[in-house]
Amino acid sequence: MSDRSSGTGVHRAGVFARAPAQAPAGGAHTLEADALTTDTSTPLPQTVPSPPADRPFARGLVPAPMPVQFLDDQGHRVQVFNDDYPEPAAEQLVAAYSAMVVGRRFDVQATALAKQGRLAVYPAARGQEACQVGSMLTLSKDDWAFPTYRDSMALVARGLDPVEVLTSPHGAAHCGYDPRANRTAPQATPLATQLIHAVGFASGEQRQGRPTVAMAFVGDGGTSEGDFHEALNFAAVFNAPVVFLVQNNTYAISTPLTRQTAAPSLGYKGIGYGIASEQVDGNDAMAVLAVLNKAVAHARAGQGPVLVEAHTYRLDAHTNADDATRYRSSAEVEDWIRRDPITRLEAWLRQEGLIDDAFVAATAQKAEAFAADLRARMSVDLVVDPMSLFDNVFGTPTPQLLEQRAMVQAELEAEEASR
Repeated sequence: MSDRSSGTGVHRAGVFARAPAQAPAGGAHTLEADALTTDTSTPLPQTVPSPPADRPFARGLVPAPMPVQFLDDQGHRVQVFNDDYPEPAAEQLVAAYSAMVVGRRFDVQATALAKQGRLAVYPAARGQEACQVGSMLTLSKDDWAFPTYRDSMALVARGLDPVEVLTSPHGAAHCGYDPRANRTAPQATPLATQLIHAVGFASGEQRQGRPTVAMAFVGDGGTSEGDFHEALNFAAVFNAPVVFLVQNNTYAISTPLTRQTAAPSLGYKGIGYGIASEQVDGNDAMAVLAVLNKAVAHARAGQGPVLVEAHTYRLDAHTNADDATRYRSSAEVEDWIRRDPITRLEAWLRQEGLIDDAFVAATAQKAEAFAADLRARMSVDLVVDPMSLFDNVFGTPTPQLLEQRAMVQAELEAEEASR
């Protein structure tokens, strides 16, 4: 095995300078990490804390000119220039590989369920495994995730029940899982609205002295929404511990990135708001973990929010209702298949002797068992109360909601009376 202690990312120095020195290489916070404790005897702050005097903005605003990369398309280690980002720990990399394999099998199975009519719609994330899994492996169990509709794989990687994750596209409930118990907000279909929720929540946690970090997901299309900009400005002004993860998969449905922005990178959108920013090869799991490990530590230490743009690609259509052949070529898709995040990480782990044929086979078997269990449980017809449609919409129901509720109630009663 090669010397793993000197592994680093490829770009200029100083992006998150002066992040907590006590954070070990590979990140201090994983899904298995112990919960952080809070001294409840400390009085709650009455005002929003000011940014630390040593906030690393001298070189921390501008992202690298090229996306941070550790592994090339064949899974070979790229040349090392500096130690901006410590190489993730071997255990974190192996855990990422396993979760990515299971996550992809879940995603493929969910796509099949949609094609079979057992889901109304499903936004696939095949090809984005490094972002989906890497983001969750950098959080502690007490941190919060604020996902979009395309981040089901991330929620499965976090340990949520896949059937509960698919409850919404199944049409059985607004949200199938308990957000508070899972420290995960409901998946947001409106673009970028979850970002404002993430900032507000993280600010509230900060006011109460809790070291909670919010991981806020958004796609490239969402960065064109006003809510995206409002969230960034709010987070920067209030020094909120939020990591904004932009999964740039090059298309907002059928609109290519070139028709959305003229910026050299979406990562540059953080500069004007005073947010430390970075861009990373989103199909390089090692690089994603390294950057997000440091971004989460940066936010947790009270040094402010971070914006990370991950360059990736969705191999499938926007949803099962979309025909992607209308706006992109098969050659383009094939080029991105060549950059497959799972294949790249597997090649590196094999080269380092961290996994072998037996481990790969066992992981594939685990993924198949996961998919089989999902198929079986999704085949059970749910008993759904139509009136539950009106629950949990507003804390205090609006007159319009009450009117709609009464209309549905009358229709159900009329149907029952006709039997």
